[in-house]
Amino acid sequence: MAELSTVARPYAEALFGAARDDKAGLQAWAELVGELAHVAAHPDVREAMSDPRLGDAQRIELFTSLVKAELPQGARNFIELLVANDRLLLLPSIAQQFVALKNQHEGTAQAEITSAFELGADQVKDLVNALETKFGLKLSPVVTVDKSLIGGVRVAVGDQVLDTSVKAQLARLRDTLAA
Repeated sequence: MAELSTVARPYAEALFGAARDDKAGLQAWAELVGELAHVAAHPDVREAMSDPRLGDAQRIELFTSLVKAELPQGARNFIELLVANDRLLLLPSIAQQFVALKNQHEGTAQAEITSAFELGADQVKDLVNALETKFGLKLSPVVTVDKSLIGGVRVAVGDQVLDTSVKAQLARLRDTLAA
């Protein structure tokens, strides 16, 4: 069976193409797709959308009634397409790929920064400035704390990872000593 990201990619690309040409703008569409993905990821919604007793029209009506945002006609059409092709539950993967396409289009990327300790706003700003120079992209940081790192930070930008944590350094030392 094909991987979910492979199946979701054409939908994300099609939605991105339509959103890029829409006057509402990519950011508005990214927020809307994020909300749709959030609704689709809920376990009760997943169960209801998988119920064979519901027809396509009922699935569409149920799903759109759960979305808080006002749905433009393009979004309604997209939901109808997903339901008709039995792909509605792929929305979280579609949303992830949509945001990646948006970031690529805008020359930006998301930097997932994991620190052993809480970082102040100035520390995050300095770190992001250094990372933007290294990666040559405008970065939007998402900062989390993981005390198991012991010290330092771990940064993931796309598929690139910089791990300067004490935990990673200890693992490298252990591997060197064991070799």
